[in-house]
Amino acid sequence: MDPRNLPEALRLQADRLGPAVAVRSRRDGAYHDLTWSRYRADVVACAAALVDAGVRPGDRVAVLSENREEWLVADLGGLTAAAVQVPPHTSLAAKQVHFQFADAGVRWLFVSTAAQLDKVRHARRDLPALEGVVVFDAAAAGADAVSWDDFLARGRAALPGVEGELARREAALGPGDLATIMYTSGTTGNPKGVMLTHGNLVSNAFANFLAIPIDPADLVLCWLPLSHIFARTVDHYKCLVGGLTLALAESIETVTEHLARLQPMHVSCVPRFYEKVLAAVSTPDPAETARRLRGVFGPRIKTLGSGGAALPVATEQVLRAAGLPLIPGYGLTESSPTISFNRLDRFKVGSAGLPVDGVEIAVAPDGEILARGPNIMPGYWNNPQATAEAVRDGWLYTGDLGEIDADGFLFITGRKKELIVLSNGKKVVPTQIEGLILGDGCVDQAAVHGEGRHFLTALLVPHWANLRAALAAAGTPLDGEPDDALARHPAALALLRTRLDRCLADVAGYEQVKKFVVLPRPFTVAAEELTVSLKLRRNVVFEKYRAELDGLYRE
Repeated sequence: MDPRNLPEALRLQADRLGPAVAVRSRRDGAYHDLTWSRYRADVVACAAALVDAGVRPGDRVAVLSENREEWLVADLGGLTAAAVQVPPHTSLAAKQVHFQFADAGVRWLFVSTAAQLDKVRHARRDLPALEGVVVFDAAAAGADAVSWDDFLARGRAALPGVEGELARREAALGPGDLATIMYTSGTTGNPKGVMLTHGNLVSNAFANFLAIPIDPADLVLCWLPLSHIFARTVDHYKCLVGGLTLALAESIETVTEHLARLQPMHVSCVPRFYEKVLAAVSTPDPAETARRLRGVFGPRIKTLGSGGAALPVATEQVLRAAGLPLIPGYGLTESSPTISFNRLDRFKVGSAGLPVDGVEIAVAPDGEILARGPNIMPGYWNNPQATAEAVRDGWLYTGDLGEIDADGFLFITGRKKELIVLSNGKKVVPTQIEGLILGDGCVDQAAVHGEGRHFLTALLVPHWANLRAALAAAGTPLDGEPDDALARHPAALALLRTRLDRCLADVAGYEQVKKFVVLPRPFTVAAEELTVSLKLRRNVVFEKYRAELDGLYRE
């Protein structure tokens, strides 16, 4: 198969695979299978309804929904109508959603629930381009939103009159035509709209599919938000171009249940998930910990992808020691996303692996990682200045720092803009220090601080169960203490101090964390302290805890 665009890929697979299962999802406690033929029919109905509603090639159509079957159909339905998809994250506040819709000029919108619909209702008058809203949950439909079932019925009725137009639109879509605008999570400042073409997405989906051994009967489990480029390409579109069955998990809370019941062969996760699993199953006996880890992911697992952030080396070592098939990688929204990843038979612990087929990587004189290939975005939506800064002579300037070893493996050493420069001129990569700290089971989250200061400090969020267990083992049982009180308890602070020093025993003196604050509550996406891919939004976190951090330097 050599599709020029994503709708063509679906049509070819539906013709080839017909009654085979394309998508598996759960409704009312039972799994529901969607065949390739029905998948294509629903997508065409959605596209026909959009065309009947006046959507033109290049118009923007948005999907604001959690992972569900309708997300996939609406996404490909919009693309089949030659529209440009805009998929905001459901965790965003109404103001953030409005910014994206207004910036992109969204004409039609698909939402999942009444709660997501409410984000649009109150500001619809400020979105003059928005002409129609479709809601997946029928109970939420009303005067301002048509139900999903009614919208598909409209498309089926309109199909005889627009079928030729749909065929013409698919034939006209080339690799260089815009497919989506995906807004960056924004670790700093306002998000930028990353423009990705059909060629960007198809090429990267194929690169991911071809780089690992996959059997046509393999099952891929997707739980990361489809509104994020990692899941969208590595799960959704990889299954589309490869003809694989994609199973959807409703949320992170149900992942382990789906792993147990479905026993998939391939799962992609962010490092935070692996860290939480490891914290939940860890025991003093490495063999028992390994057995428990294998039990979580099941006997049929073939690959465990890791992306979205750096996988701490300590976590990777434990997972590999358990015999789990890890393939950590690296990429950005701007690169569709995959630039490199480890292979099952060629990997190096701590690395981001080797470039995928068709992609070149290089390191600039200042250490910044550069990439070029068919996966690199044409630019940012309505932002030529940012585009000129990010893409030069075909090379994407990633903003990340790294090194390439003699065997071609890429190692990420930090984020260019996150590099801490101490008052004595010493430079510190905070993510490296945080990775070492997170190797301790008593620490759940860490944020290292010190720009312009004379030493490093940190905000620590403990893994409360493990901290209480460690205190009890040390002869200071504090099970009855609430988290707020335990965060200030001298015994807890002393224990964390000892463990922190142990984690950083091998780093330079200026890389030591001299003082820290223990926080009783974790950093969250809802509080805008983390991006949707769970990266730390340092400017938000440090501003929120400015008084506590300043206090550490006054003491």
